[in-house]
Amino acid sequence: MKPSVKALLACTCMTLSGVSLGAQTLTIATVNNSDMIRMQKLSKTFEAEHPEIKLNWVVLEENVLRQRLTTDIATQDGQFDVLTIGMYEVALWGAKGWLEPMKDLPAAYDLEDIFPAVREGLSVKGSLYALPFYAESSMTYYRTDLFKDAGLTMPERPTWEQIGEFAGKLTKPDQEQYGICLRGKAGWGENMAVITTLANGFGARWFDEKWQPEFNGPQWKNALNFYVETMKKAGPPGASSNGFNENLALFNSGKCAIWVDASVAGSFVTDKSQSKVSEHVGFTYAPHQVTDKGTAWMYSWSLAIPASSKAKDAAKTFSAWATSKEYGALVAEKDGIANVPPGTRASTYSEAYMKAAPFAKVTLESLKVADPTKPTLKPVPYIGIQLVTIPEFQAIGTQVGKLFAAALTGQTSVDQALAAAQQTTEREMKRASYPK
Repeated sequence: MKPSVKALLACTCMTLSGVSLGAQTLTIATVNNSDMIRMQKLSKTFEAEHPEIKLNWVVLEENVLRQRLTTDIATQDGQFDVLTIGMYEVALWGAKGWLEPMKDLPAAYDLEDIFPAVREGLSVKGSLYALPFYAESSMTYYRTDLFKDAGLTMPERPTWEQIGEFAGKLTKPDQEQYGICLRGKAGWGENMAVITTLANGFGARWFDEKWQPEFNGPQWKNALNFYVETMKKAGPPGASSNGFNENLALFNSGKCAIWVDASVAGSFVTDKSQSKVSEHVGFTYAPHQVTDKGTAWMYSWSLAIPASSKAKDAAKTFSAWATSKEYGALVAEKDGIANVPPGTRASTYSEAYMKAAPFAKVTLESLKVADPTKPTLKPVPYIGIQLVTIPEFQAIGTQVGKLFAAALTGQTSVDQALAAAQQTTEREMKRASYPK
């Protein structure tokens, strides 16, 4: 499976001399996560194998990327040839015909190796519209050394209440040690990803069966009160500015005792080159409360081709390479098997990978049980665990995220934030003529 370095070098030597002046340039828009930055670095191998294709990278922070890509795809501007998007965008944009179907993939790609739930999440009416780069659920990371020193034991399946108690006991602000780090940065895919799964655990839901928002119910009040109070008591200062990358940096520098976030961070927190606490990290399932339904999300960063691209064939060639078994083998060779993009392929979860990646079991089990069609304790009319797969959610989710971030900073109360969320969501849903 491992690519031969000599063969790659030979290929490079043979092809570089024959580079055509008319080489096609692909503009790839991606997010500034570690796995994507690694993809950019390793893509030199792709360019050596494909001298007729040149890669131009646009790497953006998550919220900015989503905004740029939404504008580009809606206007059919054609600035990008490969988009890094999630299941939410694939479902909506694929249905509108804005994405190129991923047909006629080479047999060696082995599409059947992709987990069925991931394939389904990137398909519309049986047609695949994106190739998964990695898939993730959410999990709980914690400092085993701090727990041991404090005489605490992390349950395999903790409740949010237990997490809050542990966080309070492990907070030592004078030592820059904070009990818990959770996303506070406003955005439907930032703070609302964590807050929605937390709220699901408290029995809340975004909408009832008739598409009426439920922020005025006791479940949301209990959930948001818990989030705000816990973060104020045991979270780091400036938490409203922290998303995935910021909390990863805090955890890796030893400033967080507990972190609940994407399972993809497993390889980062155990990497000695970037984590000061790599030898003291424990992994367990995302917290639940009155229910475990919808308490761990399901998401996939994937590569898609906009219908407006003028280089579709080259874009498909690159997308297939970056999501292939061979790419995984290249990552394993260059950076270690634990860094292979997780959650997408059954073949990734070999005995060697499971042994090298202590987080793999929790990731795999969490992805297996995540069900976007039944995400909450009570029935809902929508699909999505940490999001709602309707076009209006991008704007609604971000607006609610801003309101909840304001509650975190103390600019407003929890009750005021929930009342405003109810009002703005009702208004937007009425404007969009729900129920349809």
